[in-house]
Amino acid sequence: MKNFKIAIITISSILILSAFSFKSKTMTIYLIGDSTVADYSLEEDYQTKKFPQVGWGQMFQPFFEKDSLKLVKSSIGNATEVKIDDRAKGGRSTRTFFQEGRWAAVYKSLQKGDMVMMQFGHNDASVEKTERYVNIEGYKEFLRLFINQTREKGATPILLTPVARNYPWKEVKLTNVHGEYPQAVKDVAKELNVRLIDLNELSMKFFSSKGQDFVTTNYFMNFEGGVFPAYPNGQKDNTHFQTAGGIEVARLVFDAMKKE
Repeated sequence: MKNFKIAIITISSILILSAFSFKSKTMTIYLIGDSTVADYSLEEDYQTKKFPQVGWGQMFQPFFEKDSLKLVKSSIGNATEVKIDDRAKGGRSTRTFFQEGRWAAVYKSLQKGDMVMMQFGHNDASVEKTERYVNIEGYKEFLRLFINQTREKGATPILLTPVARNYPWKEVKLTNVHGEYPQAVKDVAKELNVRLIDLNELSMKFFSSKGQDFVTTNYFMNFEGGVFPAYPNGQKDNTHFQTAGGIEVARLVFDAMKKE
């Protein structure tokens, strides 16, 4: 009987240890940035007020199905599950994202082993909109702050240059509209030894390969009236994405993570 009890205890211990050994490890990837990253489905009455506008972050989660996690192991380590937490918000620059307490909320939630992917620049560069504008040095300083505080929490920062707009096109190629801001991101990445995804370059090349007419009508928010309830008069917007555009940009980001 004594040996039987010992055997039962031993088996129970093994089962308990096994349960802990195979416990799933979830990594949260926080996305911070502007409207091109944001998840509009979180907003009230999305279908009637915003659809089909999306940010690429809104389309990111499906790329992290269990069968595809092995493709980004170099980025996510031993995580067996990835949760995308999209905190990006339209109209925000690095400064306003910080001033409104949005970064503080992310920082408070961060856990060791998480990741923060940061893509700003569209609004930082808006000289005419002083409530958003951040000059190059200020832009770099806020990026440094996000990076350093991410690392304080034992999480991993990844910098992204701002995704392309659908202009200007020159000689059938899409070119840079963001001035010195993409280079500023690269400078900070080099300075602080942070992983970089050059989304500006990747998206310019990808859109150029598809052609201006196709990109304009299929990827960006350009369509006639009467197509979508939220836009009875149609829309002409070469900054924000339709669903297909958001998916393709999310794919560019995911593929870049595979190559790291």
